[in-house]
Amino acid sequence: MQLDFQWYQYALIVLVFIWSGFVRAGFGFGGALFTIPFLLLIHDDPLFFLPIISIHLLFFAALTLYTSRESAQKQPDSQAPQPAINWGFVRYALLIMLIPKLAGVVGLIVLPTDLMNSIIFLLIAAYSMTYILGRPLQSNSRTVDTLFLMLGAYISGTSLIGGPLVIAVAMRHIQAHEFRNTLFVLWFVLVSIKLCAFALAGLDLQWQAALWLLPFAAIGHIVGQKFHQQLLLQSSARFYRVLGWVLLSTSLIGLVQLAV
Repeated sequence: MQLDFQWYQYALIVLVFIWSGFVRAGFGFGGALFTIPFLLLIHDDPLFFLPIISIHLLFFAALTLYTSRESAQKQPDSQAPQPAINWGFVRYALLIMLIPKLAGVVGLIVLPTDLMNSIIFLLIAAYSMTYILGRPLQSNSRTVDTLFLMLGAYISGTSLIGGPLVIAVAMRHIQAHEFRNTLFVLWFVLVSIKLCAFALAGLDLQWQAALWLLPFAAIGHIVGQKFHQQLLLQSSARFYRVLGWVLLSTSLIGLVQLAV
């Protein structure tokens, strides 16, 4: 890494990226949402960590889509629904999300770091309450679909944590066996746009740090892949509730640090 971290900071970053791989593979989203608050407590610069998370997402999204396809081809007669991609939803979402996504990336680049950190912690605190209360965001109309997708795209452009808003729309349009792969295709396109914008703006994409941390994210990815199969078979409400409390606590600590 290019920054001079203490040994314990390196150790914490490694643990967080193992966690990021687990969450991303297990749920199909959350690689940034469930990790960026912890990373910002270690080092308070989102422009350092977001390129690393983005590169990892591209790698593991492509890997997951490839392995899912290979698995489906090996078991063509399986009675269980095979992982699939809902291309209709991908096209529908991208048409709405592209412009707000670009606007969000510009906001991330030009807004002061402290302001961006405050926005990120406040958004994560708001998301955490939906998990704690067991009331995830829901869409019930095309109008709400459009609003959530536009807002989710802008937030994703600024901080990669627009997932819950996009998922609220996806739940109306895609089936469970299509869920993870469809979202990975969507994230792949959106994150590619974000990285291209970073490169055009002359920002450091942190390739060295991304490669150094890739094996640790891979450990989490492997465990998350196994967890995903269990997640499709049982309710995860309790897990999300506990995670909600952890995210809320982390966000409040981050906001207190910014205020001091």
